[in-house]
Amino acid sequence: MYSPAARTLFASAVRTSKPRNAFGNISVRTVVTLKDVKYTATATASGGGRNGHVEAGNLKLNLALPKELGGNGKGENPEQLFAAGYSACFLGALQAVAGKLGKQEMAKNAVVTAQVHIGTPTNQPGFGLSVDIKVAGIDEELLQAGHAFCPYSRALGQGVVVSVSTT
Repeated sequence: MYSPAARTLFASAVRTSKPRNAFGNISVRTVVTLKDVKYTATATASGGGRNGHVEAGNLKLNLALPKELGGNGKGENPEQLFAAGYSACFLGALQAVAGKLGKQEMAKNAVVTAQVHIGTPTNQPGFGLSVDIKVAGIDEELLQAGHAFCPYSRALGQGVVVSVSTT
């Protein structure tokens, strides 16, 4: 399914090595903050959480726990939605940086697959996520440039400000 040029990137909330920038140099971790907002996506979940409903614009989905987590698997789940968003965002990032590298044709033919894994974290209670991004049809230079540019990759690798409140 993937060409020999396919590469894998792994993002995890728990890092065992010092973070590195796109050039392999050790970098200081800074949380991503926004100086202005260009667009806001809004989604609303209701019902039974992972066995409820979610709406985002024209997207209306019934949610269900996957069979692997004890559910009936007859609906979508948050990990699928995250994988869909990440893969589309990563492909867009590749296409956005390809022009600067003279690799527009390569990016146009790229195929991005995101796998979002949910499981038990090593050092804390509850659940944790890890992500594998596999990209077919591109080289390492474009892969790393896209990864450095992608907002999903930045959020997972550098952190993001999350505000939680009641309405």
